[in-house]
Amino acid sequence: MVDAKRFPYKIIDRSLGMVDRMPYLPLTLISNDRSSNVEGLLDTGASVNVLPYEVGQQLGLIWEKETISVVLAGNLAQFEARAVVVNAQVSSFPRVNLAFAWTQATSVPLILGQANFFIEFDVCFFRTRSEFEVRPKQQ
Repeated sequence: MVDAKRFPYKIIDRSLGMVDRMPYLPLTLISNDRSSNVEGLLDTGASVNVLPYEVGQQLGLIWEKETISVVLAGNLAQFEARAVVVNAQVSSFPRVNLAFAWTQATSVPLILGQANFFIEFDVCFFRTRSEFEVRPKQQ
């Protein structure tokens, strides 16, 4: 059985001097023999994982070779997106495959959503303590 790991919320400076904390998870994405250390925003309201364009390029993904289109909603609806699957390493947990909507948007965070981050991991938020806990799904 793999134990859970706790992470602190990340302090985010907002415009107008407002400071907030958000649950950003450090992880490593691996594809095409390349890896990228990133932080993903845990978003329980997001239907899918979203991969920013630059991160996909760092992983060696080629836009023209990814042919499965994904329709995004909200403020990302105006951008094209393609379905990609990459390997992910969270802490010392076993690696998992994560499916992403790889978007052409350049000013978007990496988002970890319901399909399929929250299918692979259980997450418990402790907002009053500014921390969250992640545990791989039990097999």
